Amino acid sequence: MEALELQRRYQAGERDFREVNLSRTLLSGLSLVEANLREAEMIEVNLSGAEMRGVNLREANLKGADLSRADLQDANLIGANLVGANLRGANLAGAGLRGANVSEADFSQANLSQANLSEANLTDVTLSQAILRQATLSRSKLIGAVLIKASLEGANLTYTLLSLANLEEANLTNAILSGATLEEANLTRADMSFANLSGANLRAAVLFKANLRRANVSWTTLRNADLRSANLYQASLSWANLSESKLSQAMLIDANLSRANLRNADLRGAIMPDGVTHE
Repeated sequence: MEALELQRRYQAGERDFREVNLSRTLLSGLSLVEANLREAEMIEVNLSGAEMRGVNLREANLKGADLSRADLQDANLIGANLVGANLRGANLAGAGLRGANVSEADFSQANLSQANLSEANLTDVTLSQAILRQATLSRSKLIGAVLIKASLEGANLTYTLLSLANLEEANLTNAILSGATLEEANLTRADMSFANLSGANLRAAVLFKANLRRANVSWTTLRNADLRSANLYQASLSWANLSESKLSQAMLIDANLSRANLRNADLRGAIMPDGVTHE
């Protein structure tokens, strides 16, 4: 279908465009609010700046599509293919992306507040400075993802795979990361205050100068993790595995270390729960 025909039919009141082929079509700035494009073939389509609030793109093929700055608020993208798509600055607040394949897509500075990305494939995706407040990412795959300075306050990351992800300076305040895998992830200067990390795997993760104030880190694996100069004030670390971890200069005042494994941990200069500086 050509762009002019789509525009004419939409303006005439038609909304059902299921399984339409719009691959490599220029549709930038077009209004397709609440259109039904389920299972549409839209490979490398240009929808930059398009108005698509409430659109149905369930199981659509948007591989390599340009959706930068598009308004996709409350859109249905469940099971969609967005591999390598450009969604920089797009508004996806409240959108449904459950089970979608968005690997290698670019969501830099996109708004994904309260979006549902559970069980989605986000391998090697870019989410730098993206807003994911209260988003659901449970059981999603974010291996190697870039989330530098991303806002994830209150996000649900239960059992999410974040191995090798870059979360430097990300805001994870009040986030739920129980059972998540963050092996070798970069959490340098990340704010994880009040976060729930119980049962998470952070083996060899970098948490240099991270803020874990009053976080729940109980039953967590932090073996060989870098926690130098981290703030663990009033954090719960009971039954945590901190063997061979680097805790030099860390703040541990009023932290709960009951049954924690600190074998071969480096605690030089750390301020211990009783306020005494470790030699």
